[in-house]
Amino acid sequence: MKNIAVFASHNGSGFDTIVEAIQANILPINISLVVTNNTNSPVLQKATDKNIKSYIVNQKNTPDINARLIELLKQNECEYIFLSGYMKKLDSCITDNFKVLNTHPALLPKYGGEGMYGKHVHEAVIASNDKISGVTIHEVNSEYDSGEIILQKELYLSQNETVETLELKIKQLEKVTIVDGLLKYLSIS
Repeated sequence: MKNIAVFASHNGSGFDTIVEAIQANILPINISLVVTNNTNSPVLQKATDKNIKSYIVNQKNTPDINARLIELLKQNECEYIFLSGYMKKLDSCITDNFKVLNTHPALLPKYGGEGMYGKHVHEAVIASNDKISGVTIHEVNSEYDSGEIILQKELYLSQNETVETLELKIKQLEKVTIVDGLLKYLSIS
């Protein structure tokens, strides 16, 4: 069974999705590690509740963040990392040596790049009058949102779509896309 680390800065809704799919015997993986940069991240309690090791790694407590991340990943035998709203850019020493996946709340390459996350993405989609949005699962490299696309799922916007309604639709679609994207990626990597 493959070990995966989940990196999250806040809620870690992707963590919840992966845990549910593991418990339902859909994803044949093990979350062996959760990392956050935020001392107040709810994902810490979620990991504790599931008896999964969790660590806070940030500039306040770690002089060399990259060395600490590599140490934790190796100690926990993690070849894979899934980013679930992780708000820090990973250094190439991580992305070049581990298989890192991210979920993005739009159809890349549109609406990607630095600063394009959460509501910012949905605001841009609405402002552009796009009729279609979706979710992208992609590999992470040293540039924001430019890694190889693993899977995309689309949805149509309604005529009176708002940032809030689009965000809810994307969050629902993201659950399915994360599981399908991980299954696809694990079978090809």
